[in-house]
This record gives sequence, C-alpha cells and structure tokens, in this order.
Amino acid sequence: MLVGGPHPSHRESDTNVQRGHITKQGSNLVRWAAVEAVARYHGGDPIAPAFTRIAKRRGLMIGRVTAARKLLTLVFYGLRDGEIRCLAEQEAG
Repeated sequence: MLVGGPHPSHRESDTNVQRGHITKQGSNLVRWAAVEAVARYHGGDPIAPAFTRIAKRRGLMIGRVTAARKLLTLVFYGLRDGEIRCLAEQEAG
C-alpha cells in the first residue's frame, strides 16, 4: 500500500471487505503536487489514457485524483527499485 499518499479506504470484517473512496491521509503538500502535476501534464504516456478514460466517465476531478494516484505509485516504485518498469518496457519494445 502506498504510504503518505491517497489510497482507497479499506474496511474488513471476517469475510466482508468494503473498499471506499480515496482517503485524504498523508501529506497535503504531496497530494496537492501530484494533482497539480496531472492537471498540467496529464501524466504523459503511461498515465494519460487512464486519465482521459476516467475523466470522460466520472468527471475531470476524479480523473485527476486517479491519475495522481497512479503517478505516485510509479514514483514510489521508481524510488524503491531505481527504475520505473512500465517506462523501461516501453523503451525496450
């Protein structure tokens, strides 16, 4: 799970699992910066298709938050592993 950023709320009891809306836990500054980055750049090639698909269906702001979450996930794994796999696959192909 992504720590310090937007992630879906999760409630669990025995066999019942409920996943909810994106929470506002974590740093306000990181959340703001990620949403602004998506608002200005739309996330580039790996994120833009998801942004446009969700923005058409659910609205512009929900599309931005979803794309910001994808962006933060890529940043997290890039910092952890030293490379962003979805970008490395595109360069290799």
